[in-house]
Amino acid sequence: MPERLAEMLLDLWTPLIILWITLPPCIYTAPMNQSQVVMSGSPLELSRLSEQRILNRSKRGWVWNQMFVLEEFSGPEPILVGRLHTDLDPGSKKIKYILSGDGAGTIFQINDITGDIHAIKRLDREEKAEYTLTAQAVDWETNKPLEPPSEFIIKVQDINDNAPEFLNGPYHATVPEMSILGTSVTNVTATDADDPVYGNSAKLVYSILEGQPYFSIEPETAIIKTALPNMDREAKEEYLVVIQAKDMGGHSGGLSGTTTLTVTLTDVNDNPPKFAQSLYHFSVPEDVVLGTAIGRVKANDQDIGENAQSSYDIIDGDGTALFEITSDAQAQDGIIRLRKPLDFETKKSYTLKVEAANVHIDPRFSGRGPFKDTATVKIVVEDADEPPVFSSPTYLLEVHENAALNSVIGQVTARDPDITSSPIRKTLGIPEDRVAYGSTSQVSSPNHDILRIYTV
Repeated sequence: MPERLAEMLLDLWTPLIILWITLPPCIYTAPMNQSQVVMSGSPLELSRLSEQRILNRSKRGWVWNQMFVLEEFSGPEPILVGRLHTDLDPGSKKIKYILSGDGAGTIFQINDITGDIHAIKRLDREEKAEYTLTAQAVDWETNKPLEPPSEFIIKVQDINDNAPEFLNGPYHATVPEMSILGTSVTNVTATDADDPVYGNSAKLVYSILEGQPYFSIEPETAIIKTALPNMDREAKEEYLVVIQAKDMGGHSGGLSGTTTLTVTLTDVNDNPPKFAQSLYHFSVPEDVVLGTAIGRVKANDQDIGENAQSSYDIIDGDGTALFEITSDAQAQDGIIRLRKPLDFETKKSYTLKVEAANVHIDPRFSGRGPFKDTATVKIVVEDADEPPVFSSPTYLLEVHENAALNSVIGQVTARDPDITSSPIRKTLGIPEDRVAYGSTSQVSSPNHDILRIYTV
């Protein structure tokens, strides 16, 4: 700390000493009650009071020693800030100097004989940067003013005693994935309580301590940009960046402060949908109700939100007229449903080609497409036990009134539509008042059963 303070003081006062050496003496004149400024200075200046140039005010006779004292400077003795003197004072100790105003008697004391003003407390520019005081010379015995009071200002000179601070950290920002090199992400700035006008105590330079090579920062403006092109959210979504602000223009000995910035890559549609498998198998009974869901197919998309939304279609196959596919926006899959009745005996299986395509296409990434995928769906129709089918819905049989017993009146025919036919049991429904006039017998043939009706 002593070495840093000495280095800072040397940098601070070297140009002032050169200026003092090269400038000629100057005479300062001012009308009555004109405010003057007394600047504070370094221990080096204070030790050379006898060599300093004196600014003479010819009309009023006040003599001001311009000096500099740094804030936060403390030592075993009060710090000499400046000296008041009037040319009406021949050195006979008959004049008394009086000091009033900001901090008079509490922060600043005046030697009423010599006019020397001392700071008796440590000064903090960030607490109060300047003090307005009034000086007056009076007769030592009568306290009668020898001339009107004069107002002046003591300014406290800044030193680098405050580190930069990021008041709103930690910070969060987003940037689209796949952004080009140099895309602006955000801007974070620090504040420094030191004097921004004087010296470099509040001149900040920004750098990244952690987060390279993905991001960079403008040293002067603190604008953070992407340092790599085409960062992929699907590979890494979140980055932690540690930012440093250093005063003194970033030079050695400057104070620094740090903060963190979390950068999240937002999604763009840079990935096509992809079916989890190329071939799907489903089976369905032939007697299933129309509109029933046969099965689901799903194309996965590494993107999120609307960038992952896909629509499903049947684009080819021998069952395009019998089946349809709808998109489930919630589950992001396709549901295959039956549109028309199935017949196991007519066709036992179907093949469909289904397609999943992104709904929202980003033209910037069209070269990474096509943003769609296809899969094959095999549907097997299962046989159901169907009821027998008569060859005619109605039959008309005639019999003579004097027909002999057991004469064949006629016959009806039924068949089993199932391939694996089962025996058919036929019964004749005859009204009770006619039950005595008829009987039946059953004769079977392949895929057909014949019911013969006899007189009784």
